[in-house]
Amino acid sequence: MPATHDVFNQPEPLADVNLFAGNRPLQAALTFNAPGLDTAPLLALGATVGSADMQRHARLANVHTPQLKTHSRFGHRIDQVEFHPSYHALMAQAVGAGLHGTAFSAQQQVTGHAHQLRAAGFMLFTELEPSILCPISMSYAVTPALRDNTAIYQDWAPGLTSRQYDPELKVWREKTGLTMGMGMTEKQGGSDVRANTTRAVADGTDAWGQRFSVTGHKWFFSAPMCDAFLILAQTASGLSCLFLPRVLPDGSPNQLFIQRLKDKLGNKANASSEVEFVDATAWLVGEEGRGVPQILAMGTMTRLDCALGTSGLMRQALSLALNHTTQRMAFGKRLIEQPLMKNVLADLALESEAATALALRLARSFDRAGDAHEQVMTRLLTPVAKFWICKRGSHFAQEAMECLGGNGYVEEGGEGVMARIYREMPLNSIWEGAGNIMALDLLRALRKADAAAALAQELAPARGMHRALDHLAERLPARVEEMATEMEARRLAQDVALAVQAALLAQTAPAAVFSAFCDSRLGGEWGHSFGSLGAGVDFDAILERAMPHPSTSPR
Repeated sequence: MPATHDVFNQPEPLADVNLFAGNRPLQAALTFNAPGLDTAPLLALGATVGSADMQRHARLANVHTPQLKTHSRFGHRIDQVEFHPSYHALMAQAVGAGLHGTAFSAQQQVTGHAHQLRAAGFMLFTELEPSILCPISMSYAVTPALRDNTAIYQDWAPGLTSRQYDPELKVWREKTGLTMGMGMTEKQGGSDVRANTTRAVADGTDAWGQRFSVTGHKWFFSAPMCDAFLILAQTASGLSCLFLPRVLPDGSPNQLFIQRLKDKLGNKANASSEVEFVDATAWLVGEEGRGVPQILAMGTMTRLDCALGTSGLMRQALSLALNHTTQRMAFGKRLIEQPLMKNVLADLALESEAATALALRLARSFDRAGDAHEQVMTRLLTPVAKFWICKRGSHFAQEAMECLGGNGYVEEGGEGVMARIYREMPLNSIWEGAGNIMALDLLRALRKADAAAALAQELAPARGMHRALDHLAERLPARVEEMATEMEARRLAQDVALAVQAALLAQTAPAAVFSAFCDSRLGGEWGHSFGSLGAGVDFDAILERAMPHPSTSPR
């Protein structure tokens, strides 16, 4: 067959690059928040997650989605989920990088920056494949919660902090590594977990403490192949937190039955399910009847991961857009040289760096849990960061996809990653409490601590550096002290996020980034879509900083 055309002007994919070495905003945020941190592990991880080989695993794990096997060929109930080998390859890398419970190991804690190191790694891995990080995130969040049951914690902590991935379904003592999930929501309640109807009846005590027999359901039970789960159930004293393993200590399967897997918009490589418990065995964690506070403590950590995950997705979407536009020619110029495209890309770069700065600042508070100011900032910034960063994600991904045109919309090839990012973006905004839940949580945080003083302290280093930031900073403490009504809570969350982001950029970013962010987000020199920055912005300086690898240039 004769050739009908030559293939040219198609950009090479962004592959075999070190995602950490090329991420100057992330490096700057770590230098500011974790001075002296050894970033060698992140450099190694950056090379791994940026490799073409791991990108192939990410693609295959999303194409060949999990399959539910309820019965064996002999008719026995087995309730197992089968994954493509690429899923296990990705899980092994994430566990090996210590992105799950390893931050709570004694070895990591002595560094003083364990949570920030893990947070940066989590962001880097999200650029590769976010959906497998669901069980990783839950294993991170539940590890400290297990301390409220000393016996279980002693038995399970070594496996939860291990860097060995062990996917086999067998009793905990025979495994080299463990993962955990959570089961909270039910059909009738959703975010209102107090409406849960699952019942737990006391069934004696043993080496792990008070034991219960559990009957009920969970409407959204993510990562059902984890080794154990923390669930909520109604006991005689009220809603309580229980530890429910897949395999019981005697080696027999627990009475947990997977009804079906969820067919989701994105998050395809991860198995999310609906389950039923029929006299399943579980053990009490914490005080009976105090399950909600127990869950909220874990929710703080998973909400951190929502902010980190969306920040990582933003960075990857921006990197793909920059990679494409530096190679693609249109109307006689590279796309990145076209004024309107340059404006869009610079605007996306500002948003991405601000998200990274805020997410890493929140992670810092987890490393300084004994500091009074940091305790307030954890409570204040968790709902703020989760609300604002995740809310910006979907709009960001759509605009980044548009930079690639039709190449970004298709599912195949290296640029098909953009479609996967777009489908993934809404998840972090919905999971662990959607926007209204976060806004209400912010109001609760304002009632429990001197948030106005803490916020003023946080913004103080940037006072006098930009008129629009000063104006917002002067008004915020009074608004915080007045504790806005529910009708105003979303606007307050937005303004706190923008003020803190601007203050952080004043201390970590070049002047071109800081001034453009303040002019646009705070000073009104911005429209209602990305790409509406003022003409006086130093676009080239902003894009130079955002480039995913030094061999490309915006000029």
